[in-house]
Amino acid sequence: MKLALAPIPGYWPKEAVYEFYEAMATAPVDIVYLGETICARRHALRLEDWLEIGRSLRKAGKEVILSTPVLPESEAQLMAIRHITQNRDFPVEANDMGAVRLLAGRGGFVAGLHLNIYNPAALGLMAGLGAKRWVMPLEMNRQDLAGMMASIPEGVETEVLGYGRLPLAFSARCFTARHYNLPRDDCRFSCMLHPDGLRLRTQEAEDFLVINGVQMQSAKVYCLIRELPVLQEMGVNVLRLVPHSEGMPDIAARYADVLSGHLSPEAGEAALQPFMPAAPCNGYWHGQSGMAYVQPGLS
Repeated sequence: MKLALAPIPGYWPKEAVYEFYEAMATAPVDIVYLGETICARRHALRLEDWLEIGRSLRKAGKEVILSTPVLPESEAQLMAIRHITQNRDFPVEANDMGAVRLLAGRGGFVAGLHLNIYNPAALGLMAGLGAKRWVMPLEMNRQDLAGMMASIPEGVETEVLGYGRLPLAFSARCFTARHYNLPRDDCRFSCMLHPDGLRLRTQEAEDFLVINGVQMQSAKVYCLIRELPVLQEMGVNVLRLVPHSEGMPDIAARYADVLSGHLSPEAGEAALQPFMPAAPCNGYWHGQSGMAYVQPGLS
């Protein structure tokens, strides 16, 4: 099983992005997804910058994939998607059906997490359009994934989100700007003040959600490190890790240690704790509420 690094969900200064990928170049991840997928107003890096980072990572032995935006809203974003899909350097992860249309028939694209592929017919459609890999929707449980794996088209790989805050929803409204009483068109790039998002708590002071501009994330961190033997047995090809601003090389190393057998899944989960920004959850995998944490053998 390979390890993949998802696109950075936060809005970071250009220098921080370059430093992050310089550190990840020597981390035990096999695949790196690059690009701004959340908000069209985030312009710290341009396509040429992402291509430059991608070439550097490729020299370090990584497979590099460019990711398209999830919720395109303007002609400028559509133009950006066209430029991404027309690039000649790297394959592309399609995160909306417009990107799929632009990539159809060209082969080799990744059907992203946000396409919501929940049944074999949808997966077959993507394979027929040229998808080489699909990313399991975050709400899918292990029984439904097993059903998908039983009828997966030949030559199509399966990728599963295995670590990180869950990308729950997107909106036309910027929640971070609203928090600062700013209009979205004059947000003053408030997201940059919160590289890992702005945490929301309930009236009982319990962590609930994380605001990331137009995106809502889970407050807890989805963690399937204890499920790695099950995922391998099911034939999953790639495990996806969602970045946050600190400790990602160490987190990737712990997953790699479990995959290689140097750590047990239980020891791997314990070794993750110092690097995790919040408590773990795995409820969706076990067919329960997403924020739940189910001990192995109790689901």
